[in-house]
Amino acid sequence: MALKKIINGLVFQEDGSFVTKTVYICDEKIVSEEDYRNASGEETVIDAAGHYVIPGLTDIHFHGCMGSDCCDGTVEALRTIAHYELSQGITSITPATMTMPEEVLTQICCAAKDFSEQADVDAADFCGLYMEGPFINAAKKGAQNGKYIALADTAMLNRLQEVSNGMLRTVAIAPETEGALEFIRENSSRVNISIAHTTADYDTAKEAIACGASQLTHTYNAMPPFTHRAPGPIGAAADDSHCMAELICDGIHIHPVVVRTTFKIFGDDRIILISDSMRAAGLDDGQYDLGGQNVTVKGNLAVLEDGTIAGSVTNLMNCVRTAVHDMGIPLASAIKCAAVNPAKAVGIYEHYGSLTPGKYANIVILNDNLELKMVFHRASLIE
Repeated sequence: MALKKIINGLVFQEDGSFVTKTVYICDEKIVSEEDYRNASGEETVIDAAGHYVIPGLTDIHFHGCMGSDCCDGTVEALRTIAHYELSQGITSITPATMTMPEEVLTQICCAAKDFSEQADVDAADFCGLYMEGPFINAAKKGAQNGKYIALADTAMLNRLQEVSNGMLRTVAIAPETEGALEFIRENSSRVNISIAHTTADYDTAKEAIACGASQLTHTYNAMPPFTHRAPGPIGAAADDSHCMAELICDGIHIHPVVVRTTFKIFGDDRIILISDSMRAAGLDDGQYDLGGQNVTVKGNLAVLEDGTIAGSVTNLMNCVRTAVHDMGIPLASAIKCAAVNPAKAVGIYEHYGSLTPGKYANIVILNDNLELKMVFHRASLIE
């Protein structure tokens, strides 16, 4: 049995605090001190003095990186994505599709099934897909391709779940569109439903949440604003203690004061940090594509030809750094929103999201400037 222990680090706790303690690992799982002492095998000791020890992050909503995109629909693209994410301390992922025709979504789902069956110690754990479109409103399509927008369709979802072997974790939907509320009622018990690319007013969004929607997709983006007379979907989500809100903290999508205010409204138990990155993440400025549309990347900004922001070119660990260093979010809150909450939202918290005995030893060690020092994937050190 392979034994490891990480000593002297400031260890992130499930309640969001940091405590100086030891993390014990047997084989690929975190274990209790008692179980560790009762185990036998060669021991490795990692001294994390002066460093933060956190759970590997979970990005539940991003499209690609390093030149590859989920919508490429190949195992090779998913592998490239998963390798890069792990190298950045994101140890579990549910990459997102775009608004595409069903035959393309089917190809993506088939690739997802095949990739999920291939264990790879050097790749982030592939935990499912995030279906962003086609069940959205054309008036708020953002960077989605309007040619492929469709009405909510449970039969389509069933077909895609069948070919993917149940890999669809989240489905984004505009609740004001025809058939959407019925779709939410029918499917919210088996997939995470997120309100997205929508013109819904407060009452419609509130009804969607009552029907089972439990999340806002990239809050503030591609939805009506929160105003004092028309609170819209943001107000409806804030009103419901079970509804979470995604935030893109890349320094482009949302002003820092709005991020801080959103934390005050929702609290760090209900915010999910996402990167929403596209294939240019990790690469240089230039011309790329997203969902079949041309994208120009310059610095941290990615835009379509008409100037619409087209996802981000960052990663979730960088979003944590930006939230802490540039937006004034406490580190403990940022880690909770990038590790604990996303894992809970997509139903994988039993195995991911915290450093609790019984969970996979997906662990990241950061210095006091939040730079990566070590990444462990199922207890294996990633070089």
